[in-house]
Order: sequence, then structure tokens, then C-alpha cells
Amino acid sequence: MTQQHPSAAAQTAASIPDLAAAVTAVRESNPLVQCITNTVVQPLSANALLAIGASPAMINHEADAAQFARISDGLLINFGTASSHNFLAADAAITAARETGTPWVLDPVSYGVIDYRTTRIKQALTWQPTAIRGNASEIAALAGTGAGARGVDSTDEVEAVLEAAIQLSHALGSVVAVSGEVDAIVHAGEQVCIARVSGGSDYMPLVVGTGCSLGGVVAAYLGALPADPFAAVVAAHAHYAAAGTRAAGTSRGPGSFAVEFLDALHSVTAADIAAVGVSYDTVEVTE
Repeated sequence: MTQQHPSAAAQTAASIPDLAAAVTAVRESNPLVQCITNTVVQPLSANALLAIGASPAMINHEADAAQFARISDGLLINFGTASSHNFLAADAAITAARETGTPWVLDPVSYGVIDYRTTRIKQALTWQPTAIRGNASEIAALAGTGAGARGVDSTDEVEAVLEAAIQLSHALGSVVAVSGEVDAIVHAGEQVCIARVSGGSDYMPLVVGTGCSLGGVVAAYLGALPADPFAAVVAAHAHYAAAGTRAAGTSRGPGSFAVEFLDALHSVTAADIAAVGVSYDTVEVTE
């Protein structure tokens, strides 16, 4: 069994992401993000991308997907309400993204809950996503250590599945992001780097699409920072957390939060994002 041993030293300053620079990079580069995603969340996902300074494109037909993937800066694959067209479009877009080196994100919605979807997500996993973003139960199931989520809801805690996330990252080379009360972002390279991002709001799980939209935001940050996927994924989560915290302060419930959250995604500053509670660890993994 894999055992985790915290290193004696904290992560070196050179490897700690510059969150303020990351958000500036997104807003200055306006990355084009192709989203093959859940039909329920397309409007929120598109608006979230516009709010952070990216350009969304919901190109999800197999006749167009590959061509568009070749001109995109980032790609999101989310099979939440997938049709046959979505599955074929995802296959074509992922193939094109791999050919061009375009970063892509897999959101394994409901992995382990429904057989055919599970099979297709498992197939996509073999194509080594740049980043995987899911809740704790989905990540545990992907690593073969859990049964999966209850629908879209997690039945596991983030810290309980960190070892599974490390194993998954080590096997695929992907950055693995586990969403929860405190998000964990894991990258197993020469050393295992773990970032924990706190913030956000209790209203976020009560607004449909906040989790799925985060996948698009991750793709945008990867498009703006393709050379440093760990930094990109951490910064995307920090941006989301900062916006959630700000929106919660002026919201009266989930409805007003949804509006305030989009405004906050647009208006938070680089300094706000840099001030988010983010901690870093390095971990040695031994067999």
C-alpha cells in the first residue's frame, strides 16, 4: 500500500504558484475554452467563463468538435447529461487536443453510478487528461478505492481520498483536484505537491452548476498557463473561492448568491485571489 510521509521542508518558494500573476494572465490572454458539458449547466458555465475573462464556446457536435478543439486554448469534458453526440464529440475533441497539445479537463460526473457513463469516463481517462476535477467520491472511484458518488453528491471527505488522488495523479500525470469544504489539488511529479484551498460559501452546493462551471474555469486557467498546470489549477480554485466568499457576504440565499457569484467572479482582484487561504505541502510516496 502507498504510504504518505510529509516532507521535512515546506514546498519551495520557486514552486508555489503566483496566484495574482495567474489571474492577470487569464484576463490578458482571454483564453478560448471549448466546453462539451452538461446541458443543465451550459448557461452558468458560459457566464462564469466570460466573468473571469475567458471566451466560452459550447461546441458539442461530433461534426465540429475536433476542428474547434484545434483552435481552442483549453477543453472541458463533462458527461453530466451526455447524449450520443456528446460522447462522439468528446472522442473527437480529445483526440484533436492531444494532437495539438491543448490542455483538457475531465469532470467525471457520477462516475460509478451509471454503467455506460462510467465506461465512457473510464475510456476518457486512458487519454490522460491534463487535469481531473471532481468531488471526493468521484476521485476515489476513479482510483479504484471507492464506489462513486450519490448522483452528483459526494459521500466521502476530501482528506480521506488524498491517497487515491495521489495514486491517480501518479498513474496518469494529471493534476487531480478534489472539491469539498476545503479543496485539495494534487500533482505527483518528481515530488507530490498538494495545495489546499479554503473559502467559498455554503450556498455553492445549492446552486446548480457551480461545480461543473469550475471545470471550465480550470480549463481557462490551463489555457492561459499551459506550462504550469499545477499553478493553473490552484489559481482557478483560488479565484472561485475568492468569488464565493465575496458573494456570500451580500447574498440572502441561493438565488441572490447565484447573481452575486457571477459579479464576484468578474470583480475580484488579483490581490483578493492572492489573499485566499491556500496552504502547500510536499509528500514523499513510498511503496
